[in-house]
Amino acid sequence: MSFDRKPEVRAEIEKLTHTRIVAGVPLHDSYLQMIAGVNENGAVITAKRQWLTIPTAAAGTRKASEISGLFKPKGKNILAVDNGGELTVMFILKKSVKIPPRPFIWTTREKNRAKYARMMREGVIEIIHGKSTADILQHKLARTMTNDIRITLRDFFDPANAPLTVERKGKNDPLMDTGKLIGSITWTFLGSGE
Repeated sequence: MSFDRKPEVRAEIEKLTHTRIVAGVPLHDSYLQMIAGVNENGAVITAKRQWLTIPTAAAGTRKASEISGLFKPKGKNILAVDNGGELTVMFILKKSVKIPPRPFIWTTREKNRAKYARMMREGVIEIIHGKSTADILQHKLARTMTNDIRITLRDFFDPANAPLTVERKGKNDPLMDTGKLIGSITWTFLGSGE
């Protein structure tokens, strides 16, 4: 089958070569982009003022400002409340914390690189035989990539959460907390000029 006789095939292949699929966190959400970047690459987070307040299981999801009677015992790097003479530690105070890399996007890409290449080859053959289009192939590939990233997020356990985080969350699930990150995973198509 000659490409000279099939301008529609040439046009479909041209669409494929001029479109990039970007799968992951929405490009327009700067907060989730930051969260994804910290998890993907790791980071050291340093206190802007004096201390970072790391919540314990007792604090749960509350902020320090939401807990009445909170105080810092002399000589201790904690914030606690007095429960009838017993201290309940609500926050651990730290100057900085190190978040280890958890490269969920890179891991997904590397683990599935051969699958994506196979999908492209098979899709191009279907386009050549008139059984598919560039749009169908791109959407199929984008959905697959998005689902694969979600699976990686769900199944990512190493490096583990810090013991304090495991205690607060009740489980070791490093990339899952509120579900906002995994729920945001989507795709977009960019043209060659973007």
